[in-house]
Amino acid sequence: MIKFTVTSTKGGVGKTTLTANLGGLLADLGLRVLLVDADVQPSLSKYFPLAALRPDAGLTEVIVRGEVTPACITPTLYRNLDIVVSDDPEGRLPHWLLNRIDRGVRLRMALQTPAVVDAYDCVLIDTPGAVGPLQDAAVLAADGLISPITPEILSAREFRDGTMELLERLAPGAALGAMPAPLKAVIYRQDRTVDARMIACGIREDLARWDGRVSVLDTAVPHAKAYKEAATSRMPVHRHEPRRDGVTPSAYTVMHLLAWELIPSLQGILVDGDRDIAGAA
Repeated sequence: MIKFTVTSTKGGVGKTTLTANLGGLLADLGLRVLLVDADVQPSLSKYFPLAALRPDAGLTEVIVRGEVTPACITPTLYRNLDIVVSDDPEGRLPHWLLNRIDRGVRLRMALQTPAVVDAYDCVLIDTPGAVGPLQDAAVLAADGLISPITPEILSAREFRDGTMELLERLAPGAALGAMPAPLKAVIYRQDRTVDARMIACGIREDLARWDGRVSVLDTAVPHAKAYKEAATSRMPVHRHEPRRDGVTPSAYTVMHLLAWELIPSLQGILVDGDRDIAGAA
């Protein structure tokens, strides 16, 4: 089982959309996927239609009990795709966690329970944009970190400063066996403009100097209306846009390339076999 946390210290950069679409693709590839909505604003919990209108339990029980029970898991209407919903609209969990000595590793330990380890191949955790104990717990629970970054000057600077602060703040957790995993940045909402391409190149050059703690994936997610349309339709974007005319690659192509970079053992495996996306990178 592999666990990814999608995180950023800046809100509105596409964390939830990226988490949902990556989870939807991996599920269609045959992996058993568990989404965890660790944001008190439950955007991921509302992204896909659920099998239950009122889930029995969710993130609150996971954090407070320190384990994931079957009651905490709600199936979506998509095969192989389940979710631990966010059920803390008043934002009490971060305050509860703040008083716990094990706050950094509590989610990590919860995800090691049989209800997760025996039932899933991949866990994807969505996080709040606000810095705090819930974001820290989600980051320390992962085997790999993914962070979308928009190719804009101010966003790039905030990403660099905020991410460095996040990694340095959590580094002392290594003494407890909870070191932040390597972070892979994803150029997100890439416009086909000269400025956007120059900024993206600058981001790659800047982050290359971070001694391997942060790297930038080759795959960039384009700025395309398909991603908003898929969210409105509450479906994975690779299903919504299987093909696209023109220079910009389809969402089907982009999401496959992204999954292959993150999980190399999936390289070359497609949701179905009738599409050829070789050379699309």
